[in-house]
Amino acid sequence: MADEAQIRARLEKIKALFAGAATPGERQAAQAAIERVQQQIAMPTPRLDDAHEYRFSLANPWSYRLFLALCRARGYRPYRYPRMRRTSVCVRIRPWDLDRFLWPEYQEMNQVLTDYLGELANHIIADCINGDRSDADMVAGLPAPTAMAEMNG
Repeated sequence: MADEAQIRARLEKIKALFAGAATPGERQAAQAAIERVQQQIAMPTPRLDDAHEYRFSLANPWSYRLFLALCRARGYRPYRYPRMRRTSVCVRIRPWDLDRFLWPEYQEMNQVLTDYLGELANHIIADCINGDRSDADMVAGLPAPTAMAEMNG
């Protein structure tokens, strides 16, 4: 299992890829990204007033916190409307910026964070509760209707 320092290092590498290259591998990835952007120079440049409101429903509090931090780091103001779910957030952003920068960066960082937290949870459960990581046993037949009512009730 990766420790916190390794996870932080991986997140920093991903951030550096989008912010600026620091190593030869990142320079190659950044160069490829630059070439893709240069191919799109012929397209009209999006105006600042082309921002749209997007609503995101994020799977868990950790993903939500990560998304808020990335939005704020890039200068966007995340917000919610009254009665929106706690894991929902809105942000006004140009579609081009969302598709090319914010969303890909979020997805990569979220995957790293999700993998780390999953490994951490598995490790703690195995060490503190029970080391058996197998799935539940499969039994034939369907549960009795009264048993289902008790579980859902």
